[in-house]
Amino acid sequence: MANDSNTPDEITEDMRDEISEHAKKLVDNLEHGDEQAFLEGFDELHGYDQGQFYLNLPPQLRQQVIDWLSPKQLADVFDDIPLDDDDVDPDELLKEMSPQYASEMLDQMYSDNSVDLLEQLNAHDLRMYLSLMPVDDAKAIRELLNYDEDTAGSLMSHDYIGINQQLTIPEAMHAVKQAAKDAEQITYIYVMDDEDNLVGVVSLRSLMLADDNLMLQDIMDTNIIAVTPDEDQEQVAHLMADYNLTSLPVVENDKLLGIIMVDDIVDVIDEEATEDYSRLAGVNVDNNDENPLKSALTRLPWLIGLIFLGMGTASVIDSYDTVVAAAPVLAVFISLITGTAGNAGTQSLAVAVRRLAFKESASLWKMLVQEILIGFTIGVAAGITIFAVVAVWKHNLLLGLAVGLAMGIAILVANVAGAFIPIIMDAIGVDPAVASGPFISTLSDLTSVLIYFNIAELFIKVFGGIS
Repeated sequence: MANDSNTPDEITEDMRDEISEHAKKLVDNLEHGDEQAFLEGFDELHGYDQGQFYLNLPPQLRQQVIDWLSPKQLADVFDDIPLDDDDVDPDELLKEMSPQYASEMLDQMYSDNSVDLLEQLNAHDLRMYLSLMPVDDAKAIRELLNYDEDTAGSLMSHDYIGINQQLTIPEAMHAVKQAAKDAEQITYIYVMDDEDNLVGVVSLRSLMLADDNLMLQDIMDTNIIAVTPDEDQEQVAHLMADYNLTSLPVVENDKLLGIIMVDDIVDVIDEEATEDYSRLAGVNVDNNDENPLKSALTRLPWLIGLIFLGMGTASVIDSYDTVVAAAPVLAVFISLITGTAGNAGTQSLAVAVRRLAFKESASLWKMLVQEILIGFTIGVAAGITIFAVVAVWKHNLLLGLAVGLAMGIAILVANVAGAFIPIIMDAIGVDPAVASGPFISTLSDLTSVLIYFNIAELFIKVFGGIS
């Protein structure tokens, strides 16, 4: 029997084809001046697709869209445009509109998205757009713009629903319905006392299921999970993930300043992951600059630093030239031992950085014992393997034993170093992700060479030679 079901990839491809055909019709509507057909078709697109469609239009057709859409309608489109994308130039997009239209559109956007857009403008344009907004709205946006980047305050929005605890359930439902059209989310309703202090939170579900004879204060949850505006965005992301929240209140002196939405936290998680990966790799992976010279210049400082660190390894090898001269075959296995130990150290580093990033706590001694056991197990397995390979390949049990023992100890040391260097850096206030893969690998090279040649030298002295 034929299988009529589509795989997820096929479904995605079908959706893309459908959107593409729909977009062609919309472009045709624009070119032929069919406003009604365009507005009906444009409204059928998902918000993200509306944003992508708008961005991909040539300026003259975008101007037609601006003429046909109200500032509120275009604000909904801009709310779904990824403003952190390198291909998006907010300044250019805004200058295609009249200043009055642009300022009204910015005012109609959710405040967190409006702030994200405005902070990318120069000071002159920023002042111009704010001066054209209603005074109270401009003041609220200025307050958000004043918060430091990467803090809870810079992520929050003013578009929440807050109502008084003294309302009855029917009154609260009516208030929510009235405020919902301007709120970014209505999953949670924030409850205030007469002094406008945040005293509780109610989910929309709880509100809908509550007895009409009760008051809002009877059903609100007073165990409020909140953050202050200066809280680091990474801590905010962990908190929302831990408590499975779709929004999080930002509070100062019991006053609700705003809320942080889960869609902003998704962006934070992506940003933090990119930042950590960049440091682990020793390069900015988010840099899409196509200029080879500029890209090379951003990577060179780290690589030059590693060259000097690597010179330490070269110096160690040079200092053991008499050992290599006595047993030249030792040189064959240098890269094998250093490479394997470096890989083990990098694996341990990745686990340690993740543990620190997610604040997974464990006692230092417990971690030490755990990493020693892991390193010992891996080292023994790798050491036995290379012992057998070298013994059979070179028909030399002593050489195999020396190489195997050196590899096992080098892996153990690299594993413990990879786990504890980030912990030490975190303890002294340095970002542990800076203990990057290239750094750990180069450090492992140095320790591995020292271990290898000391063991080899010992074998030569005790057994009279291993060649």
